Amino acid sequence: MDIIPLYSLKIRMTKLRKVRMGMIGGGRGAFIGGVHRMASAIDQQVELVCGAFSSTPEKSKVSGEDFFLPEDRCYANYEEMIEKESALPEDQRMDFVSIVTPNHVHFPAAKAALEAGFHVLSDKPATLNHEEAIELEKIIKKTGQIYGLTHNYTGYPMIKQAKQMVSNGELGEIRKIVVEYPQGWFATKVEDTGQKQAAWRVDPAKSGAAGCIGDIGTHAENLAEYVSGLEIKELAADLTIFVDGRGLDDDGNILLRFTNGAKGVLHASQICVGQENNLSLRIWGSKGGLEWKQADANTLIFSQLEGPAQIYRTAGGDYLHDTAQSAARLPAGHPEGYLEGFANVYKTFATHLQDRITGNEKDSYDYPNIEDGIRGMAFINATVKSSSNNAAWTELS
Repeated sequence: MDIIPLYSLKIRMTKLRKVRMGMIGGGRGAFIGGVHRMASAIDQQVELVCGAFSSTPEKSKVSGEDFFLPEDRCYANYEEMIEKESALPEDQRMDFVSIVTPNHVHFPAAKAALEAGFHVLSDKPATLNHEEAIELEKIIKKTGQIYGLTHNYTGYPMIKQAKQMVSNGELGEIRKIVVEYPQGWFATKVEDTGQKQAAWRVDPAKSGAAGCIGDIGTHAENLAEYVSGLEIKELAADLTIFVDGRGLDDDGNILLRFTNGAKGVLHASQICVGQENNLSLRIWGSKGGLEWKQADANTLIFSQLEGPAQIYRTAGGDYLHDTAQSAARLPAGHPEGYLEGFANVYKTFATHLQDRITGNEKDSYDYPNIEDGIRGMAFINATVKSSSNNAAWTELS
């Protein structure tokens, strides 16, 4: 008689299934909520089962109707959702919450969910301030729950390719990193027009200590550190409010020093007229360089000391690293981008949850976590501190 290892038996006895998601925020009129719902559904690994979709109970209910959810699974607030979902049988209640609210709700909602035994996938930044991020890390460790952060640009196939090329030493020692994220939608005082998404972003009580830098600068910081494998050691920042009467910065120019001695430049702005979401990353090492632009997200350009530049394309075949191939879904020539980047974060997060459910959990998974969240908050702190001190060099801590 063959002996079946207990580990194998546990996997066979636990049926693989979709993971059940509850959403906090993201109701009618909320752009990012729709993005998360579409992205979570792309790979059919996640099912939306409940939500507290608005700070207004009535709006939460009608939003739930939009998504064809049962009335009794559409809650007035996240506190009610967590309480009532906890009381449901284990095979019916949500497995995790997706937090898609303004920044000031991220910490209290994540804390409540984690302490009630639910996993969390949160929009960035992780919290309103650095102190909350440190406290959140303690809660995650204490509860043992899974926590992820939707820095969606890390999910692009060509970003996965770039990261693996740097990790493999194909660029040599990294010397210089330039990352840019210009937008133009805040070139006028749009927050005074009733645009809800604009209004909270310039309110320190809801957005935090920084405006543009907290909103899109953290995306640029995260992308630079993710691909390079390096951390920003210190920075010199010049933040500006160009639009009169605005409460938080709308433009930032930052010099960077990395842990290995590499130097960098980070430019994030929301007053660049005509710019959409023109995120780009360039990295140079001792042997070569890489260039990627979100406007042409399927393309990665690799330059070498000798020979012509090489162009890598999404779904380009065996010459791509496995991490890039696994992140691509479509045949060559079909654009993959924003939604698919989010979807790759959701897919990997869902895989982690499924592996825990089946007893097949690995040591690590490639999606942003609380450590990335803490780095982002430290970056915001250092940037604001440096700018207030005439762009003095300031360490991240």
